[in-house]
Amino acid sequence: MTAQLTPHGAEKVRLRGLAALRTPAPAKATAVLVPGYTGSKEDFAPLLDGLADGGFRAVAIDLPGQFESPGPPDEEAYLPSALGSVVAGLVEEVEGPVVLLGHSFGGLVARAAVLAGAPVAGLTLLDSGPGELPAGARRDALGAGEPVLRQSGLDEVYRVREQVSARSPLWATMPADLKDFLRLRFLASSPAGLLGMARGLRTEPDRVDELAATGVPTLVVAGELDDAWSVPSQREMAARLGAPFEVIPGAAHSPNTENPAALLRVLLAAWREWLA
Repeated sequence: MTAQLTPHGAEKVRLRGLAALRTPAPAKATAVLVPGYTGSKEDFAPLLDGLADGGFRAVAIDLPGQFESPGPPDEEAYLPSALGSVVAGLVEEVEGPVVLLGHSFGGLVARAAVLAGAPVAGLTLLDSGPGELPAGARRDALGAGEPVLRQSGLDEVYRVREQVSARSPLWATMPADLKDFLRLRFLASSPAGLLGMARGLRTEPDRVDELAATGVPTLVVAGELDDAWSVPSQREMAARLGAPFEVIPGAAHSPNTENPAALLRVLLAAWREWLA
């Protein structure tokens, strides 16, 4: 699958210094899409035209330090609360009303944006959790990667990542152009950004009750095979928020690339209800 390379009608723009993909106006509302750790705006490529056809102007961003967005050298600037303030500033400047979606680590950031006062009509948490990553392979990989990054740099970290990925049957069938893109994207990352975001993934507190207190309409969505935050933990988070919970079949941690059609149906239904 070449999901991140899916053709679309969005244009590349810069908004408040952030690289973004933006679909054409006019639209009834704007959807701001925030990617996860080591991700980028291209992770939402399969959704962009569908959102535009559904009446939403999509704005998918690279967070500071990701791919084509520059970022500061301070690791503290990449914790969810700091990045949330950046996203809140962006939301204030785009044409509203705005619905905000955060995927994985981007969910922690999007939540922080709402807590920082971002004026949104609703928030979608996609394969994200109540706080730090739980124990498991993904958290272990963050801990193992940090000393390699600090001592040997991005190239060595990516070499190790490719070695691990090569054990998966999916890697053997992945098109060469997608492998090239993933390598280019990772090597364009800010080392400070990777380190700071990884720290956030290992230290972010549970802020679900704070979010619930805002009264902002929220939707929680998980791939049925998510291996980051468990599906039951996301269901529990939705219950604490008084929010609907949707499971995307045929998807794991990234329904936006693994089953975008099913995800799109869920998003459009919820977002139209918020705006009705």
